[in-house]
Amino acid sequence: MAEWILDQGIGEHRAALIDGDDILEAAIDRLDDRLRVGAVVTAKLGERIGSGAWLSTARGDAVIEAVPRGLSQGRSLLVEIVREAIPEPGRLKPPRARVSDATEERPAPTLVERFPDAHILSPHEPDRLEQAGWSELIEQAETGEIDFAGGALRLSPTPAMALFDVDGALPPAELAILGARAAARSVRRLAIGGSIGVDLPTLGSKAERAAAAQAIDDVLLQPFERTAVNGFGFVQIVRPRPRASIPELVRADPALAAALALLRRAARGHGPRTLVAAPPVIDRMGTGWLEQLARRTGGTIGLRADPALAISAAHVEP
Repeated sequence: MAEWILDQGIGEHRAALIDGDDILEAAIDRLDDRLRVGAVVTAKLGERIGSGAWLSTARGDAVIEAVPRGLSQGRSLLVEIVREAIPEPGRLKPPRARVSDATEERPAPTLVERFPDAHILSPHEPDRLEQAGWSELIEQAETGEIDFAGGALRLSPTPAMALFDVDGALPPAELAILGARAAARSVRRLAIGGSIGVDLPTLGSKAERAAAAQAIDDVLLQPFERTAVNGFGFVQIVRPRPRASIPELVRADPALAAALALLRRAARGHGPRTLVAAPPVIDRMGTGWLEQLARRTGGTIGLRADPALAISAAHVEP
C-alpha cells in the first residue's frame, strides 16, 4: 500500500508517496521566506495591471488578478497566495494572490499539514526515500534524462510548457503507449504542472492514438485536461500549477540544490564529518544550516572546497 514518507531536512523538507520501492509522487518545500501557497498576508495595493494590480508584502511582491471594486492604490488588504513564484530563465514569474475573507494573517501549510498521515523519517531509521530512488528522481529533474523499459524520455522545461520527447526502437504503437505512460508517471513524480507537451511517435490509426491517450489517463490523477493525440503523435496536458515543479526548483539554482542534497546526506549518522564540494556549493552553506547539522550529528562540521569537483559530485567524509 502506498504511504507518504516525510523527511524534515535542513533547509528544505521533502515528501514522497512510496509504493514498495517506487516513488509515485514527490514534493519539496524550501524553508525560506518566500510567499507560499495558502499563506494569508497583508498586502498594499500598487500599480494597476489591467483588471489586476501589483501587491507589495513584507515578503516580496505579488500580483492580484482582480482588484475588488472600491479599492484604490495604497490601500491595505488581506490576500491569500494561490501560486508561488515560478523560476524561469532570466526572470522570476511573480506569485499570484486573491482577496481573502480571513480576518488575520496565517502561515502556509507545511508538508506535515499537507500530508497529515505521512510517516516522518527519523535520522536513526533506514532512509526510505533514498531506498525508493530519491537521488535518481533528483538526477532526472536535473538532467531531464528518464529511461523506461523500451525507450527513454527527454524532459525540456520551457517558459511556455514542459516538453517530453519519447524515443526508442520499439514499434511505434507500442512505444507510444509505453512513452505516454512514462511521461505521465514523470509528470506526477516530478510535480510538473501547467502546460505539458508529449511528443510521441507518429501513429497510423485512431485506435493507436486513443490507446496512447488512455495510457496517460490511467496514470495521472485528476484534476487535469488533455487533448487527443494528433496525427503527428503530439498530446498536450494541462494541470494546476500552484508552485514550481521539482525540475524548475533544482535547475533554477543548481549550487543551492546540491548544497541541500549534501546536507541531507550529511545529517544521517553521528560524529564529526567534512562536507566536500565544488566552491559554488560550499558558498551556499549558511552558518545556520551548519549549526543545525552539528546539533543533529553531535559532531563538528568541516567544509572543504574542491575546484576539481562538478557541482553534482559533492560528498561527505567522516
